[in-house]
Order: sequence, then structure tokens, then C-alpha cells
Amino acid sequence: MKALRFDRLGSLDALRVAEVPPPMPCENEVLVRVRAAGVNPSDVKNVLGRFHETTLPRTPGRDFAGVVVSGPEEWIAREVWGTGAELGFTHEGTHAEYIALPMGGLSLKPASLSFALAASCGVPYTTAWNALRRGGLVVADRKLVVVGVGAVGSAAIALARVLGTTRMLAAVREADLTESLRASGVPIILLTDATAFASEVRAHFPGGADLVLDTTGYWVDAAVGAIAEFGRIATIAAPQDGHVNFPLLDLYRTGGVLVGINSLLYDAEACAEMLQPIMDAFDNDQIPPPNAVSEASLDEGPDVYRAIDAGSSEKFVFVIP
Repeated sequence: MKALRFDRLGSLDALRVAEVPPPMPCENEVLVRVRAAGVNPSDVKNVLGRFHETTLPRTPGRDFAGVVVSGPEEWIAREVWGTGAELGFTHEGTHAEYIALPMGGLSLKPASLSFALAASCGVPYTTAWNALRRGGLVVADRKLVVVGVGAVGSAAIALARVLGTTRMLAAVREADLTESLRASGVPIILLTDATAFASEVRAHFPGGADLVLDTTGYWVDAAVGAIAEFGRIATIAAPQDGHVNFPLLDLYRTGGVLVGINSLLYDAEACAEMLQPIMDAFDNDQIPPPNAVSEASLDEGPDVYRAIDAGSSEKFVFVIP
């Protein structure tokens, strides 16, 4: 089969397209024919050596949508999707024509989504779902602020409604403004001044927000003044040096909670559990389809990785005919 492979860390020059034998499923595993595989920034960082757990040689890739071709009879020919922390790191990843998965890592693909769109959802939607639930949106009608409307931010805005939250505010840079965000009816504030962030949030939500989800890592300190009593701040990222100047006194006086969201803490089986209600939400028209993707072939894989490393904001998906 065709697959992307790398056998050393630290440079995208290590990534190549290769012919390798298809995986042989172990006991309690199934074989999936990959029809589409999403590309995430973490896949690029993986080849660049940013994760200590990666074992080599390796096929990268975490997200997929495909068809089961070997396993229990009731799963044969079923369309599935998935993601997981081990995929592409300690287990062969999804940027290949086939992948072997544990039985518990299977989740039915939304019938309403194409393979390409479904494959774009794994990491962004499970990350958003995890952030909202751990951020306290298990209670309906919470007040939510989403900082940044990239893949995770957009998913969070959609999924918040599934969890019963309609009071939302998006905080974006002017370049991030999109027609879809405006059309969704979510109010917008511009990220211009960290010192004004809290007052702008409180002007919209008197008393403060119940949850500020910072998808950038750069607004965590400013968010402390924006949360209500016993509010929470969830972050999925950090500045490049990993440090922020944090007003701890203000946080504990508010009774606030800072929550770190790391998608690499959840294996394929844990992610399959998260994907089940997300599948239902897509197929029941509770949430809109994800944003359009840029399709590419596996042969274009090294170029796609370089484009993402260079700062491309496109959502790339490998489509495998």
C-alpha cells in the first residue's frame, strides 16, 4: 500500500511517500480502508520531533474516515471515522491507504458527511467537545467566549449548542472574520488590546463569562478578568516558550479554574466515545457541516506538510480513491 513515512525526527525532509505492506490486524483489531485522512498541525510537529513519545519508523496521521474491510462481520463495509493519541505516534497513522485499529476505536461516520469532511473533524471536534465539557458546559445556558475561530474554535461554537449553550461570544482578529461566523448570529469582539478584553466581555456578559476557551494560548492571562465567579478558562495551546505572565491572585479570588486541554491524552477508544454524540449531532442537523477543505493526494503529502509548517491556515485532507 501507499503511505507517508518518516524514519528520523527534526526535518520535513525525512517525510516521503513509500510502498509498504498493509498492516496485519492483531487480535481485537480491525482493518480499515482509508478513504480520507485529515492533516493537523500536530502531524507536522510530530515529524519535526516536538513529541517525545514518537517511535520510529512511523506513518503519521491521526484523523481518518474510511470503510472496514476486515474484522467482525457486523462491521464489514461499514463507514467509520476516528482519531486517537496513539495514531501516528506509537501506532501506525492514518496517512496511508489502510490502518489497523482496536475494535473499541470504531465509530460510525456521519451519513450526512462526505469522507473528506468527516476526516477533517477528528482532532478539532474531539478537542472542542472535551474543552467544553471539562470547561463546565455540562450545565445548560452557560455563557461562553471562544477566542479564535480556527478549526477548534469553529467546532466549539457549533458543539456548544448541542450542550445547551446559546449565549456565546467570539473573540477574533479582524482577519479571522468570516461570513459563516456572521451568519451564525454569534456576536463578535475584536482582539486588539489585552487590557480591554475583560471589559469588552463583561459589556456583553454582565458578571463575566462562565467559560473562556482560548484556542491560541495568548489570551489566558487577559481572560482571568473576564470570567464570572467560579468561572473557568480552558486553553488548548501556549506561546512558543510555554510561559505566560499569569494573574494568579485574581484567579483564586474569583474562585476560577484554569483547564489544560491536550488531545494527546485520549486514545482511539476514548475518542470514539466522544465522536458518537458528534455523529448524532451532524446527522440530526443540530450542527452544520464543517468548513470546506482543501483536498490533496498522498503523493502531495510532503508539500502539504511544508505548507502547514509555513503557516497555511487551509484545512488539508488527503483523499484516497
